[in-house]
Amino acid sequence: MNLGQIHQSLSGFYDVMDENGTLHRTRARGNFRNRNITPLVGDWVEFDDTGKYILKIRERKNSLVRPPISNIDQAIVTTAAAQPAFSTNLLDRQLITLEIANIRPVIYFTKTDLVDDSEYEAIAILAEYYRKIGYPTFLARTPFEKDQLNQLIKVLANKESVIMGQTGAGKSTLLNHLAPELALKTGEISKALNRGKHTTRKVGLLQVGEGLIADTPGFSSYDLMKTSAIDLTKYLPEFVEIGTNCRFRGCVHVNEPGCAVKAAVDEGEIVQSRYDNYLQLYTMLKNQKPNYKK
Repeated sequence: MNLGQIHQSLSGFYDVMDENGTLHRTRARGNFRNRNITPLVGDWVEFDDTGKYILKIRERKNSLVRPPISNIDQAIVTTAAAQPAFSTNLLDRQLITLEIANIRPVIYFTKTDLVDDSEYEAIAILAEYYRKIGYPTFLARTPFEKDQLNQLIKVLANKESVIMGQTGAGKSTLLNHLAPELALKTGEISKALNRGKHTTRKVGLLQVGEGLIADTPGFSSYDLMKTSAIDLTKYLPEFVEIGTNCRFRGCVHVNEPGCAVKAAVDEGEIVQSRYDNYLQLYTMLKNQKPNYKK
């Protein structure tokens, strides 16, 4: 019995790298299909001595549908300072989505050369807040500074990462700086990665420094509807910490008296935009109609 990790999936074949760094082109046994189980890039699998068939998939710590990948340690959230305009609401949605999926967020600001000094300072204040609540956050007046990229390479070491962000945020440009061998044209990441009009769908892991990055533009769906309004507060780390001082257990930080989170907002310990975005998402989740087709 051999152990390895799937590094690429292509047309029903799975390239598995064993513990010695050797790649094996494998297929999944037929009983996987019978049990409606699909191996994913990132899966740790057991395969036979011939190196041709996957026999067992080990338990996943997480998985995504878009892209189909598992066991992700962290996501690099590429966040444009401009073009498209910076949105705290979108960023907080992305962060909460990652928390729900048990994936560590890393924030990387791009296009900082396109904002004036006052706009940059406002973003810098927010960036410092996100650092304070535990998210590695990269912000420099000139995007893709060498020192900053070297720091990010260290963050990627010994981790499996995906890169995510809205269209135009600079995902392909960041990938090019981290892995120049990709030579992706800006705005053409989908075409370069066998997506879009191509009939072959490929997902794979690239070695970048001492880490692995999924060669996909990241997942484009920020679906928060799988959680409930009452559970939402669990996915904002500073709310969890400060919320231990609320008067009532199970406080959702909306109308309850003695709420430590609302007090922290009033005192500036929690930034207003973060609370406003939470309140908007809480209201949306509370008002959503149940899906009886599940």
